[in-house]
Amino acid sequence: MFEPAIAPSGTLLGLLQRGRGDGTLHALAAPRAEALAALDHCVLSDPRHDWRVENRSLYYARLYLDLHGGLETVEAHLFAPEDHLDTEENRTGLALAVLGHLASYGRHDALLLLRRYAATGANWAWALDELALRDDDTGLRSLAEPVLARFPRDTAGDAALAATVRDAYEPRPWRLWAEDPREAVGARVRAAREDGSFDRWQRQLRPAGPRPGWSVRAVLDWAQEGYERGADLAGPAARCLAAVAGPEDRPELLAAGRAGAPGARAAALHHLAAVRDPALLDLVEAAADAVDPFDRAASGAADGAPYADVPGAVDREALAVARAATAAYLRMCGEDAVARARAWIHRTDPLGTAAGELLAARGEERDAGLVLGALRAALRTAGTDAPALGTLVDGAGRLGIACAAPVLRHVYRETASSQLRGRTARALAATDPSFASGFAVECLWDCEETTREIAAEYAETGDVRVAERLRRLAADPAEEVEVQTAVRNRIGPDLQV
Repeated sequence: MFEPAIAPSGTLLGLLQRGRGDGTLHALAAPRAEALAALDHCVLSDPRHDWRVENRSLYYARLYLDLHGGLETVEAHLFAPEDHLDTEENRTGLALAVLGHLASYGRHDALLLLRRYAATGANWAWALDELALRDDDTGLRSLAEPVLARFPRDTAGDAALAATVRDAYEPRPWRLWAEDPREAVGARVRAAREDGSFDRWQRQLRPAGPRPGWSVRAVLDWAQEGYERGADLAGPAARCLAAVAGPEDRPELLAAGRAGAPGARAAALHHLAAVRDPALLDLVEAAADAVDPFDRAASGAADGAPYADVPGAVDREALAVARAATAAYLRMCGEDAVARARAWIHRTDPLGTAAGELLAARGEERDAGLVLGALRAALRTAGTDAPALGTLVDGAGRLGIACAAPVLRHVYRETASSQLRGRTARALAATDPSFASGFAVECLWDCEETTREIAAEYAETGDVRVAERLRRLAADPAEEVEVQTAVRNRIGPDLQV
């Protein structure tokens, strides 16, 4: 999947792609045709970097309602010939989720599109999940035959059907179809459910995959075998070591963490971090120092990706160990780790970045200047979507670094991640006196429910837009419970409706 192209934050398209509250406000003020064109672009070309942690569907659905937008462009996208050539969920998932929300708001055209796509589309399972939450029993029963027709009546088709029924995100349609009196529908679904349940039971009794022997050496060898075939088993191996390693095994683990093979060394470092071994910090520093400075630069230290894989003649084993050492260090929470972070934060490699993250999460008030410096460095070297920014932003808010407000406002405006923007809004609430009358008002229209919750807590009700928006959120059945709770807490003392 290609990274989405995000327009500048000062444009209508850029605001809508980011899911900012100002996107809705600007769209409602813009010419309707221009606003709908930008909205369609966002829905058809998912702008999210990670759809698993970022929300857009309810945000876009509400804007379709406010603009009285038609669904002709969405329909053309869903039923284009490319649908059966590019079957990845990311091509149609956002559009289907938007249609689901529109159906819950009573848009019958959206419901009909979902039914049609569930019957004929490539990403039919997603559409069926949306319908499971919104459609009535009659509508779902009408889809039984076209969905079951996707699975041939042979051994492979029956196995695929059993796996689909077993792994269904929303089981309601399958339960309805299992009650169907027709042999080709009800009997087949019941058989598939039984096969899926039996398969799950078998997998629980006989879990697949390699299992290490019950000794420290066997676990370390297993971790190294995983490394050699391209699997990162440092975390699972560390959990196994927690079960088998005793005090007498410490010398072997220290030796593995100091000079073992890359996979075994990574597992040992993660285990030593989990048990808070006092020798780990020196091992982490040695692993980071073993990476050639040229390799550090080539491996992505500048763009916030710790020791990323790159082509070229770099020492991949040293990079892999340094990556594991940095990850192990970030799991530590003792005062010794915090003290070492104060010494390492000035490093220009990923270990220095990790030190800034650890101070942001666990440092004291006296570390505010160091955290602010790390925040500025991350922005300067990796931009407003650096992986470390979330923790650093949280740290600025936790430590109440008032002079960080201008930097936080910049992150809020420019980041393409709606999740990071929400974390930044929380930090601004703790550091920026103008937040309540500024960004908090915009956040009431944000795409993330956690950000709307923050806005409901802080937005000044003297703004006439705030009062009206709070009333609408309180009455919207699609709104999250946490947001409505925050709204009603404000309505009580501050706002009469």
